[in-house]
This record gives sequence, C-alpha cells and structure tokens, in this order.
Amino acid sequence: MKNIILSLKNVSKSYAKEKKALDNVSLDIQKGELFALLGPNGAGKTTLIGCVTGYVKKSSGSIVVAGHDIDRDTYAVRKRIGLVPQELALDIFYTVEDTLKFQRGLYGKKHDTKLLKKTLTSLSLWDKKDTEVRQLSGGMKRRVLIAKALMNEPDILFLDEPTAGVDVELRRSMWKAILKLKESGVTIILTTHYLEEAEEMADRIGIIDKGKLQMVEETKTLLSQFGEKRIDLHLDRKVETLPDALSRYAFEIRDDGKTLRYFASKNDISPHTLLSDLRSYGMNVRDIDTDTTSLEEIFIQLIHKKD
Repeated sequence: MKNIILSLKNVSKSYAKEKKALDNVSLDIQKGELFALLGPNGAGKTTLIGCVTGYVKKSSGSIVVAGHDIDRDTYAVRKRIGLVPQELALDIFYTVEDTLKFQRGLYGKKHDTKLLKKTLTSLSLWDKKDTEVRQLSGGMKRRVLIAKALMNEPDILFLDEPTAGVDVELRRSMWKAILKLKESGVTIILTTHYLEEAEEMADRIGIIDKGKLQMVEETKTLLSQFGEKRIDLHLDRKVETLPDALSRYAFEIRDDGKTLRYFASKNDISPHTLLSDLRSYGMNVRDIDTDTTSLEEIFIQLIHKKD
C-alpha cells in the first residue's frame, strides 16, 4: 500500500485487573481513504482512537502519523489529527463562530476567515455562525463538532459515532458532507453502529472484537466474498417436494410451498436455465424478488464466528 499516513504496529492497551482493551493491533491507513472501524460495544474502537490521538497511553507497540512517532513527537502528531468524539463536548454559551475561533487558537494558529466560512458552508452551518450552541438541534451540534475538528486543518479526521442520535434525513446529509471532506484530501477514520454508513462510504472496513483486529478488507471485496444474492421465486401453485433433477439448485421451500428461495452465489447457472428447468416440471413463476446480503448480516456472521 502506497502513501501510508497512519501506521500502527503491535499496539496493545491494558488496564489494571482487566483484559486487554487492545491486543496486538497492526493497521496501515492510506492517505485520502475513508476507513470504517466496526465492532460491538466494548470492542476497542474508542480505545484505538484514543491511543492514536494521544488521549489514551498505549501499553506497547508503535504509532506513526505522517512520519511522526507519537512517543517522540506527540505535538506534531496532534497537529495533524482532528477528532469528533461521541460526546457533545461544546460550550453551549459560545456562538458557532467563537467556538471555531477558540479551537483554532488552541493550536496557536491565527484566525482564518476564509477557512471558517469554507468549513461552515460545507457543513451547511454558515447561516448559524452567530447562533449560540445551546440554540442548535442535536444534529447541528454534531456538525459543529466536525467543523471544530477541522480548525487545525488536520491530515486525518477521526469520527467516533458522528451520526449517533441523528435522524435519517440529517444523517444522509452528513454523509454527503463527510464525503466532500474525503474528496478534499482528508483521510477519514470512522466508527459507527450504522452499518449502512460503512457500506455507503468506506473504501475499506476493519472489524475489531475483544481488542483484536479480526479482519481488514476492501468494502466491495467484503460484500462480494461474504454476500449472497437471494432470489425468491413465487410459484403459481403450491409444491411440497422437488424432483431430484432440481437438487443442483439447492432450493429452500418457503411460504408453505408457494416460494422457492435460491442463492445465486452458490451456482453459475443462468436465470434463463433456472426458469426453463422449473417450467419443464410444471412449475411456473408468477413473480421474482431479489435481495443481497447486507453488511450488517455479514458483520453479525463474522463476529459470531469468532465466539
């Protein structure tokens, strides 16, 4: 992989009298990609982010951000990272504009009117710049958190459950804003419980469970390797058994014999041949429904497989 911007090697984190929160995690993130880190509650997602951002001290291993080792050059690393936490960590009596000015000042950078306007506009917040945070909706506050994290012009942006508690319509508009950030060259690492977010946006997906990184794969590859295309063939009459000659399709008889379910990924037989074979045995198809295994189903399968 070229242009590695973040590299973790054998990173572990242990707490007293507890199991490892992170267990020998190694991961490389490419500049400009959107990486989704998935896992159940307590899997280690937030701990991993904390170790990279410097808010949590790792027990062992190495972390390098844009060529800077986090132990030897902590300040240089923090300047290159933006973090959007799960919690709404905002001063509710500040205006949106003052919130961003203050955040930029924390990094010793002068106020940049063009950057502020560009950032707020990209997140549909420009008309709220003079509004106090306490007057904003929950979804708007989450947008302010993203804008705040961008004030130091980071190379890497961590989004820890950025759309938690946000309604579906606003969530999708935030996806668009996040993808715009990616297009501008920001590397994004996303944790989420909304698996359609990862399926929609991520270049690659990592699955972490019990502190261990179980799998890292390109999203398209993950869906193609583990996904199945289900085809439900609704018949014009009820069947109880199928001829032996149709056993190669491994049909499941459903709906009291009125539907045949076929998993297309298990065979290379064309739909035309399938329908022709059914007709030859007096079974006519009146309707067809298709569905593909979702990332959520794959995720559940993989996690349970590890138990």
